[in-house]
Amino acid sequence: MGILIGAENLCHEWPGKRVLANQTLGVYEGDRIGIVGQNGDGKSTLLSLLGQEIEPDSGSVVYRGGISVGMLGQGDHLSDTATVREAIVGDVPTYEWASDPVIRQILDELVGDLDWEGRVGSLSGGQRRRADLARLLIGRWDVLLLDEPTNHLDLHAIRWLAQHLQGRWQRDRGALLVVTHDRWFLDEVCNTMWEVHDGKVDPFEGGYSAYIQQRLERERQAKVIEDRRQNMLRKELNWLAHGAKARTSKPKFRIDAAMALIENDPPLRNPVELHRMAMSRLGKQVVELRQVSLSYKLDDGTHGPKVLDNVSWIIGPGDRVGILGENGAGKSTLLRVIGGKQKPTAGWVKIGKTVHFGWLGQRLEQLAEYDDWRVSELLGTFKRYYVVNGKTLSPEQMAERLGLQRKELMSYVADLSGGQRRRLAILCVLMEEPNVLILDEPGNDLDTDMLTVVEDLLDTWPGTLVMVSHDRSLLERVTDDQYSLIDGKLLHCPGGVDEYLKRLDAARATDKRTEGGDKDAKESRTTQAGQLSNAERRELKKRFDAVERRMKKNEDLPNKLRAELALVDPTDFAALVAKQEELDAAIGALDELETEWLELCERLGIE
Repeated sequence: MGILIGAENLCHEWPGKRVLANQTLGVYEGDRIGIVGQNGDGKSTLLSLLGQEIEPDSGSVVYRGGISVGMLGQGDHLSDTATVREAIVGDVPTYEWASDPVIRQILDELVGDLDWEGRVGSLSGGQRRRADLARLLIGRWDVLLLDEPTNHLDLHAIRWLAQHLQGRWQRDRGALLVVTHDRWFLDEVCNTMWEVHDGKVDPFEGGYSAYIQQRLERERQAKVIEDRRQNMLRKELNWLAHGAKARTSKPKFRIDAAMALIENDPPLRNPVELHRMAMSRLGKQVVELRQVSLSYKLDDGTHGPKVLDNVSWIIGPGDRVGILGENGAGKSTLLRVIGGKQKPTAGWVKIGKTVHFGWLGQRLEQLAEYDDWRVSELLGTFKRYYVVNGKTLSPEQMAERLGLQRKELMSYVADLSGGQRRRLAILCVLMEEPNVLILDEPGNDLDTDMLTVVEDLLDTWPGTLVMVSHDRSLLERVTDDQYSLIDGKLLHCPGGVDEYLKRLDAARATDKRTEGGDKDAKESRTTQAGQLSNAERRELKKRFDAVERRMKKNEDLPNKLRAELALVDPTDFAALVAKQEELDAAIGALDELETEWLELCERLGIE
């Protein structure tokens, strides 16, 4: 395997933190590398160095001649004034990208719901992210560097992206480096892991599961070595403690060796685990939904499509449920209805008298009013002590167990990173001592180690848990039952995420058949609405693809028939007429295909 990117003696520091120290790395053809590490340890910095977006303090990054490298950063460089089409395909002629089925599949999956001629500045953060990812994936790259590509993608899109990356290059061709906290995704696409920590990059063979096994084995071996060192340390300290007279007569090299052991004694790490918290009593009844429907009012005062359609559901004490659905399916709306934050337009919701909700939203709304507070001031608003696993702990000690270091307690809430804010928000929710937890994407911004901590915490939490998450590993571990929300209907999925994805694929296939059977009516409604639904767009693109293939297949036929006509005996009038009719039919068929192709281009917004 040839080398594609070489990095030699990389050193880089940010103010107050050394990120990389003399690291030499290589990216080879066929590499599919997942980069993991704690928040702030330098994963994104390493990716930016390899992408030559930033210069190292020392060392060098060299590309093999002629290779192309594409990078998806955490931010984008899209112009707010550009249209979605311009941002993704630029000035590339339509016939070039529209004739490629792979490109059309990428656009259909990632940006099929976006207005092709809308302005980038009008898109939401998630829509911009998907547009930027589509822009990158339609390109031809020898190496792809992806920083959190699964952000803002739902479970179906994450599965599609994994399949796309698995088949993007031939085996032992191309290279992929990806930073993500989605452990299922890492297992699906990676054959090598790099762990960034303490200024170093440690390689591990295999995907995320293999990395965890190897890491545990390394830690076990390191513990054996450390235990031996500690035993030697105790012996040396005992030897040095035998009085002043004895110390003066001891060989200097023994004293120097003992002092070196003491100096190298590592500091105690903050334990990052939080066990069962004291909870208020939870009665037999938690939440009951009976024939609940909900739709939002439109500008004209009418109600739009139903987000929730006749949902009946009983949530009992100790239930641990995960809610699955596409982006925009109504998962967060369902959480608000369950928590009493939003009233349904039909049906009723009954909440038990002893229920005390703990709520964690995607945007961490509960922290917004405390941005100008220090973390220690916020923690001071809670009880002074909590009993955790039989031990009395202060809020500050509990914060340390969730990975917030003592020095970070004096920081302002507004200055915390995304991962630090989420850990603080989770801590604040738990210190309210709820008996029903409602969590909307609790794994956002957390590194893989902290996700494991949160999993352990939720595993031992005995209350009722309702959670929405696109992190498949987190969802499957901490919930016992999963429910899918498709077209407003809530259905139990005994088979978990796999069953949900099968149901979603079946629902999409049904949409296609329905759209095809009632195509004319659909087209009329589309014209009136001024936009296409996802199912309509997929059906039209399928027709567009078929027409284009037939055009390419038949485009040379008229010229071929003209050449054959020139070879016909001029005195054979019957043969001349037959060949001319054959030529006219071929030209007419090609004209019809071109007319249909132009109509489809217009309906799909292709110029």
